[in-house]
Amino acid sequence: MNDVDLHVARAAVMREHMESENRHEFDTTIQTFSHPRYELVATNEVFDGEAEVRRYFADTRTAFPDQRNRLLALHPSDDSVIAEFILEGTHKGPLRGMPPTGRTFAMQASAVFFFGTGSDRILCERVYFDAATILRQLGLASDPRSTRGRIETALAHPLTVGRALLGRAMKRQT
Repeated sequence: MNDVDLHVARAAVMREHMESENRHEFDTTIQTFSHPRYELVATNEVFDGEAEVRRYFADTRTAFPDQRNRLLALHPSDDSVIAEFILEGTHKGPLRGMPPTGRTFAMQASAVFFFGTGSDRILCERVYFDAATILRQLGLASDPRSTRGRIETALAHPLTVGRALLGRAMKRQT
């Protein structure tokens, strides 16, 4: 397969991968991998192998049954394809022990899909997203620049805030 044909084939596999996730057709999603593996950079989690990836699907779709992605752009390279997309969903189930808020989130994210040499099967999907943005939109965290966020930070991290205030006061004296 020449480079152009390989880029076209990889883009088609990626689209099927992302669309099958939206349809909750996870058997199809699994088939897009040569070895199922997700790496979530924001949370430092790795789901390696079919059983772990299926657990990831079950956990995330329990918390966000309508979780979906909206593809914005694909950027092919020699051994990977970068996808830019909007990730969105409604928090309707438990998330890491937190009860559902019923709120929605929508944020731009990106993922690097790695491929083996000459292959159109995915080796790994490495996802980059801002977990704090999702938590803020779900009402589970506050913007640290807001009044509420400053109060929460002061209450949750009194030593850190105290040191910062002391450091600021010391700088004023010099």
